[in-house]
Amino acid sequence: MITIVCVTACPTGIAHTYMAAEMLENTGEHMGIKMLVETNGAMGVENKLKASDIQDAIAVIIAADIHVDMERFRGKPLIEVPVSRAIHDAKGLIQNAIDGKYLIY
Repeated sequence: MITIVCVTACPTGIAHTYMAAEMLENTGEHMGIKMLVETNGAMGVENKLKASDIQDAIAVIIAADIHVDMERFRGKPLIEVPVSRAIHDAKGLIQNAIDGKYLIY
């Protein structure tokens, strides 16, 4: 099964962080893609991605409006967008990751 890892984060860490995570997870499930989503919200980091998760993933989606530590994604295909894009276009982001429309971090 294809796996994509994601990080969602917004300045207040309440609604948008979790809305984006839910959209990515649900859309990925509908598309038959395993989505592992780390949230950086008001309660801190939840579902922290393991190094093995990152290594096994075909791509990384960062949907954040705040700084996210990117060093752990060095050498991985990466899509970086505002958190609102994951809420409104999760399918497009996932499809871009599958189609190779990304940068290498």
